[in-house]
Amino acid sequence: METVDTVPAEHRGQVLAALMVATGLAALDATIVATAVPSIVADVGGFASFPWVFSIYLLTQAVSVPIYGRLSDLFGRKPVLFFGIGVFLLGSVLSGSAWSMLTLIVFRGFQGIGAGAIIPITSTIIGDIYTPAERGRAQGYISSVWGVASVLGPTLGGLFSEYASWRWIFFVNIPVGIAAIAMIQANLREQVERRSHRIDYEGAVVLATALSLAILALLEGGVQWAWSSAASIGLFAGAGALLAAFVVVERRAQEPILPPWLFGRRILVAGNLCAFTLGAVLIGQTSYVPTYAQGVVGVGPVLAGLALCGYSFGWSVASSISPRIYTRWSFRATALAGGVFMLAGCLLFALFVHGDSGLWRVAVCTLVTGVGLGFVSTSVIVVIQSVVGWSRRGVVTGANLFMRSIGSAVGVAVFGSIANTTLAHRFDNPPPGLHGKLPTSVNAAALSFSHQHRSPAVIAYIRDSLFAATHWIFWALVAAAVLGLCAQLALPRRTEQLFSD
Repeated sequence: METVDTVPAEHRGQVLAALMVATGLAALDATIVATAVPSIVADVGGFASFPWVFSIYLLTQAVSVPIYGRLSDLFGRKPVLFFGIGVFLLGSVLSGSAWSMLTLIVFRGFQGIGAGAIIPITSTIIGDIYTPAERGRAQGYISSVWGVASVLGPTLGGLFSEYASWRWIFFVNIPVGIAAIAMIQANLREQVERRSHRIDYEGAVVLATALSLAILALLEGGVQWAWSSAASIGLFAGAGALLAAFVVVERRAQEPILPPWLFGRRILVAGNLCAFTLGAVLIGQTSYVPTYAQGVVGVGPVLAGLALCGYSFGWSVASSISPRIYTRWSFRATALAGGVFMLAGCLLFALFVHGDSGLWRVAVCTLVTGVGLGFVSTSVIVVIQSVVGWSRRGVVTGANLFMRSIGSAVGVAVFGSIANTTLAHRFDNPPPGLHGKLPTSVNAAALSFSHQHRSPAVIAYIRDSLFAATHWIFWALVAAAVLGLCAQLALPRRTEQLFSD
């Protein structure tokens, strides 16, 4: 199939604005629930299961990303994007209507299926309608949306949960999504020549099942069952076996969702590893920094969201200047600069944010991390799009954003496991004066958001336990940033076209 995107120069600004709005939908919903944790848990319960609200959204999004990337190469970008926005909006309505933690988790999974189309297709359209010289700046605008969403999402979540209802964090998507569809329809034209195709649904199912088992093992291990139990071992073994089976399925598939050639080129492998670590760092900080601010520092949901303002400023500035840096020096130098900032920001969280720290320290840490995320995200997506032709641009973009989503899904599962295991250990081993006074469930951590029905000593211990959990998560983020820096070092100094159309 071959597609010609007929976008007059005077309309590209409107298309870019529409794509930014569409990207904002998916980006906001990855973080908007972070500050609504107290309100949601108070309404439907299930604090220990709350990481699933993030994980299931990111998991279904991640698994569907490469499928949509392939479909866009077959049918064109616009119809696939419209389908994704429609599914996302339906999932938003269902999530806002959830009556239990289980139904919220299920509906968030459905919402993630729609987000899986929005994220790669918007970046792919940018690659189609802009020349390589212009692409960096345009991708920088798309990338900066993630920085803005990392602040706007938690802040909106705090506003809705404090002054209205947490359900509006999902319902607000409806008018925004409709506006994005109208803007894209009015300004983007495609001429698509269709051909026969076969979508790799088998690979998608095997991969989704493997990742689901791994995330289940991570989130429930050490809480519902011991790490050394048959349940944990069986789940990890099953996930490993299915991942091995996925490799076999992909080698045999006519049109695999993750073609083997993606893993045979150094620049693509390194770029995908960069995306994986970026996703882990982003979701780890945007999910647990608001929890730290509310549960440990004791501020309200609005201030907890505003504590992430540094992300928006740092990410936006870095995204806007990164094209100048990689044009003058190289993609590798730009990504390495981002990796250093990411590591510095994570180290600042681990070393200088304590139980009695003010939010100004959090703001500084997020600013430094945001600069790193902006440099890495923009340079990596542009370089992988620049080394392939049109017919492979959708699949490489989808694979890269797939790895970012997988990094977020696996990351939030690992961080949730750290939090749940730490809390369970501390609740099972309280100081002598608190024996018999603490609830035995990890769900008791939700009490740190409220003083109701508990003595000050119990609340203080629960808050200290929540800080211990988030502090270990901050160190886990340092490890993820180190892995990211290694991936950026693996990027080649010079790039060239790998494939032609």
